[in-house]
Amino acid sequence: MLDNYDKRILEILQQEGRISNQELADRIGLSPSPCLRRVRALEESGIIAGYRAMLDAKRLGLNLIAFLSISMDRHTPERFANFDARVAAMPEVLECSLITGRDADYQLKVVVRDMEAYQDLLLNKLTRIEGVSGVHSSFVLRQVVERTALPIQ
Repeated sequence: MLDNYDKRILEILQQEGRISNQELADRIGLSPSPCLRRVRALEESGIIAGYRAMLDAKRLGLNLIAFLSISMDRHTPERFANFDARVAAMPEVLECSLITGRDADYQLKVVVRDMEAYQDLLLNKLTRIEGVSGVHSSFVLRQVVERTALPIQ
């Protein structure tokens, strides 16, 4: 179970992944050694899954974000496994979730340069995956909230 120190460590690291152990320890009110032991324990337990740099998509020329609802023709383990493997290999796919409660089987979040690149992704990659029977796209006009930090209760 996480105590208040662990929760505070997780909150800070989600916002400032490159913070020094000394500064982290100072901010949560521990000395550096116990703070580092706690961070290592959180890493070893898998609660901290890794560290990443967050990039600015627009500065990289990736100006179009779309959400795609994908329907499959048959609901078999082989169809789903093939689809999962194929989309996992596409760098444009930021998220892929198998969903319920809608007419679609999958929800994807993709990022591409422009509409031409989206058309290429759609026609030359996604619709060529065996079993894909329908794709409905929604394009992001403006991102209101964009965060990666999870709520720590």
